[in-house]
Amino acid sequence: MSRFQITVPATSANLGPGFDSVGIALSKFVTLDCQPADEWYFAVPEEDQPYIPSGKSNLIYKTALYTAEALGFSELPPTYVELTNDVPIARGLGSSSTAVVGGIELADHLLQLELSCYEKFKIACEIEGHPDNVGPAIFGGIMVSNYDGEQLDYVHLTEGMKNLTWLAIIPDYHLETEKARGLLPIEIEYKQAVNNSGSANVLVAALATKNWALAGKMMQSDQWHQPYRQTLIPGFASFQEILRKENSLGHYISGAGPTTIALFDEWDEGKHTRLTTILKDFHIEPLHVNLNGAKTLVLASEK
Repeated sequence: MSRFQITVPATSANLGPGFDSVGIALSKFVTLDCQPADEWYFAVPEEDQPYIPSGKSNLIYKTALYTAEALGFSELPPTYVELTNDVPIARGLGSSSTAVVGGIELADHLLQLELSCYEKFKIACEIEGHPDNVGPAIFGGIMVSNYDGEQLDYVHLTEGMKNLTWLAIIPDYHLETEKARGLLPIEIEYKQAVNNSGSANVLVAALATKNWALAGKMMQSDQWHQPYRQTLIPGFASFQEILRKENSLGHYISGAGPTTIALFDEWDEGKHTRLTTILKDFHIEPLHVNLNGAKTLVLASEK
């Protein structure tokens, strides 16, 4: 087996009212540098070691083994995996999905499974339970998807996004998805559900027709989850006025949070400097859509 490298993009889910069904791949990455070994080992960056195990309890390995067993294999060839992680853990940027998709890519290459993107997507949904993050991590671009436990349907959007900036406003603390989900109501009123469904429909139509101003407006119309989760993000209530002054098209809680994403169709260093100063308690990072999704590259063997 030759050395190979897997890259998986970060993702941002929901985009407001597209709860558990809309997601986008962004220009932050997890990289797995892989080579043959006598036993499995994940070399994890020091800052991530408290959260990411180095042995077979690693989610990447468990996903790779799940994929192998689903395709009739009982084991995987031992591999040394050096992990480079640019995706912050438990911040709403798809860190767990990068591990799931990375594990599927790993099994696919090690066992020469030649899985299609759809087959990878289906396996990822079986593991994650919903498609919003894993879809764009595999395909790139924006994915609008629905998975009911058996049927998986999706629309893949890639056009007209090159000049957009997706500004990540990242707090310096973790937020577990389970905690954020625990704040959501068990039921909502029928009238509210109809209104939320309409917002989600208009969001998707705006994304598909590249009406970015309308998409930004819809990002802020959500009533499925953002009113409940914003209590976990100190300062979130102040973002609207701050971002409006910089001509943001809209903003939303990324995934379960605590990262917020703001959409801009015009961006410059002046905006970056001002927002970094005003939002000094957050890490401010302008990102772009990743259109490629997860990729595996065979590397030349060292002589």
